[in-house]
Amino acid sequence: MAMQTLKVAIVPVTPFAQNCAILTHEPSQRSVVVDPGGDVPRILEAVKKMGVTVEKIWLTHGHIDHAGGAAELKEKLGGIPIEGPEVRDKFLLDGLPAKGREFGMLTARAVTPDRWLAEGDTVSLGDLEFKLLHVPGHTPGSLVFFNDANRFLLAGDTLFQGSIGRTDMEYGDHAGLVLAIQQKLFPLGDDVTFLPGHGPHGTLGEERQNNPFVGNGS
Repeated sequence: MAMQTLKVAIVPVTPFAQNCAILTHEPSQRSVVVDPGGDVPRILEAVKKMGVTVEKIWLTHGHIDHAGGAAELKEKLGGIPIEGPEVRDKFLLDGLPAKGREFGMLTARAVTPDRWLAEGDTVSLGDLEFKLLHVPGHTPGSLVFFNDANRFLLAGDTLFQGSIGRTDMEYGDHAGLVLAIQQKLFPLGDDVTFLPGHGPHGTLGEERQNNPFVGNGS
């Protein structure tokens, strides 16, 4: 997935086929890794083949398939900072080792971000700025990352092609997630390309029109 100054490479990780993304600022070849849920050697091999320099790790939320490999990747890349998610997902990040044992992902470690993020904050990659929006419901601290210059949204597990994030956990909030998608994501514009945490990318316009959970027919 290539845009004007941003290249997005997908590395599927974990048994959940999570879309770990390597975002690269094309002019500088500086990169961030988003949601390294596991399979760290596979991520490192992709970074090596791309020939980029990874400066940061970004987390959209605290579930194991998104954050389970973050501590290991940070260590392997010389202690680069981890940014995100929102602090309300701290209990999920603290509980990653237990979840790892539950799912057979035994390399999962607890994660303490170098910087908690919140709605209205910004993060950067080269001269690209990403704005943070808090979209709770899948988890209490779920965030999405929006770059207006490339009309690109990292959606985590908030929105999918034809679906939305699971909300059947004890901390889930279906109505809250639907409202946040409709009031925060769709106003970004129909032309925005979004990358979900699982499955293919799409556009907000397609989901606004056709998604049975949050679209015009919902």
